[in-house]
Amino acid sequence: MTHLSFAQECCVLDQTPAAIRPAPALPVVRLSSGLHPLDLSAVTLHPDGALGAWQELNASETIPHCIAQLETSGVLDNFRRLLGESEAPHRGFVFADSDLYKVIEAVAWEIGRSGTSAHDAWLDEMIALIARVQDPSGYLHTWIQGVHPERKFTELHWTHELYVLGHWLQAGIALARTAGCTDLLDLALSFVDLVDRRFGPGQEDGIPGHPEIETALVELYRHTGEQRHLALAQHLVDQRGRDILPGGGFGSRYFQDHLPVREALDPLGHAVRQLYLNAGVTDLFLETGEEALGAVMREQWERVHTRKMYLSGAFGSRHRDESFGNDHELPSDRAYAETCATIADLHWTWRMMLAGDDPRHGDVIEREIHNALAASVDETGTCFFYSNPLQRRPDRFDEENAPAQRQEWYSCACCPPNIARTIAQLGAYVAAVREDEHGATLELLQHAAMSVRLPPEVGSGTLEVETTYPDSGTLHLSLSHLRAAPGARLGVRIPGWVRSGTVGTADGAERALSPAELTAQRLELALEEADGTTITVDMPPRWTLSHPRVDATRGCLALERGPLVHCLEQVDLPDGVEVDDLRVPIGADPAVREDGMLEVTLHHRSDDGELYRSRDGPATSPKENPTVTVTMTPFACWGHRGDGAMRIWLPRER
Repeated sequence: MTHLSFAQECCVLDQTPAAIRPAPALPVVRLSSGLHPLDLSAVTLHPDGALGAWQELNASETIPHCIAQLETSGVLDNFRRLLGESEAPHRGFVFADSDLYKVIEAVAWEIGRSGTSAHDAWLDEMIALIARVQDPSGYLHTWIQGVHPERKFTELHWTHELYVLGHWLQAGIALARTAGCTDLLDLALSFVDLVDRRFGPGQEDGIPGHPEIETALVELYRHTGEQRHLALAQHLVDQRGRDILPGGGFGSRYFQDHLPVREALDPLGHAVRQLYLNAGVTDLFLETGEEALGAVMREQWERVHTRKMYLSGAFGSRHRDESFGNDHELPSDRAYAETCATIADLHWTWRMMLAGDDPRHGDVIEREIHNALAASVDETGTCFFYSNPLQRRPDRFDEENAPAQRQEWYSCACCPPNIARTIAQLGAYVAAVREDEHGATLELLQHAAMSVRLPPEVGSGTLEVETTYPDSGTLHLSLSHLRAAPGARLGVRIPGWVRSGTVGTADGAERALSPAELTAQRLELALEEADGTTITVDMPPRWTLSHPRVDATRGCLALERGPLVHCLEQVDLPDGVEVDDLRVPIGADPAVREDGMLEVTLHHRSDDGELYRSRDGPATSPKENPTVTVTMTPFACWGHRGDGAMRIWLPRER
């Protein structure tokens, strides 16, 4: 897969899935950093925990929904019409084939997670369809083949041929790793060979307008051990910034083709393209150790996450070109914040975590999973946001893939299948193993209810983590059948928002988290001592300020608790009170109700209708500022009870 949790693509299944054929024995890839992924079957997210329940919903509702939508949206007819089996015209964008490949990848990771055989017949049908449509040369792109064959490989900036191939490769690798089925990957390899002959080192100039294939090629190298695939990925990256792509009306920055990669310090242009490219470049760094790539990725990561990330973990402030804006340009109501951008950053930040020891990587992944990504799908698992604004005005209309409510599908349907494949492999992001001269450490990177089979470096046995996180900050740890390796340890990430907490041992002793542990954002225990340990991080509600250069939210506050960003929805307000008329008074003290919801008392100041008024006008009297006690909802759940105004950032009283 690569795309999602490069962790999962690097592993061996120690259990035999119920579908297709036994998985081949493949070694876990060891990267150049001290942190390495666990194998695919090592982590099981508990279905009674937040993330495990999400995986169950994804399996029972989201994946079947995506499969059904491939029919109704015309994606499969685009293949069949090339065989004379459908008279329908081509439907969807030029890259619609990628929807099929992403759904196949989601099914593959679900096979690896649960061993399901529910989709075996469908997989057989899809792989056979792909094989029948593929050109003898290896080429396959239904829009080119069926609509504009004269454009084959002539408009790489716009036709997404290599982007689609990247998703095909990821689906093929996922099936090979989880189900032992190599048929789809074998078909994709013939297309890779064609691309290598045409655009590989020493051949014709050509790079994809939409990055994605780069990280897939690196994973193909990891899977096959064939150096040529790594060389092709390197070549495609090295060619950027040489004016190969025509900018057209979009300009070279839109395509990340304005500078050579090693000189491009600023994240620019189409946000998803930039973040996918960065994931591929970081993959190259992890394999080659080239410090120039590592340095530019560290600088870009810093700029993306300290200047251009929304509080929700979303990216892309402009509807035009679906792009990053300027530094600190983060409008809430006009945020584009495409779901795929959050997923792409999740891919990239995971790789950056493998490449270094910055504790902020885990914080960003946590913020993304529990906020922007969670908000992108509803509680049924079948309706989705493409764009994820942080404020909805009461008079907002649907526009530019930014509807007022979640939709079952989109004409540009990149996000729903992306969500499905991401959630199927969430377990790959929560734990890893670290090795150094002192021994091996099992690292818990995210707080979740889970079972972790200890990696051989650490020993043998199973770690159980019981928690209701993110509703509470308490983790109960237990170990069964433990045989610890010499020097084996357990590391637990302490989120950056934590200011206090406790560690309790099996014998009843308790201590506070130390200042050093809070600063390092990490608690370390000898593995034998972890059994029976209870870790509690305190989760009081907290008001958050934005950087003073973020004009859109200057003078506003946002309410957070633990990893969750909260918002105010019109549905929770009494008649006559509008979301946009509420202010945070000085000293406002949010409270946690028994049901876990947050409650806070705000000032209500209705507007008199004047668009502009004199600064020297009469001051507002107390009678005009009645108080209203309101419920604040986790942003992840907004819109579940119908449409209406919503906002995260609330103006504060001066």
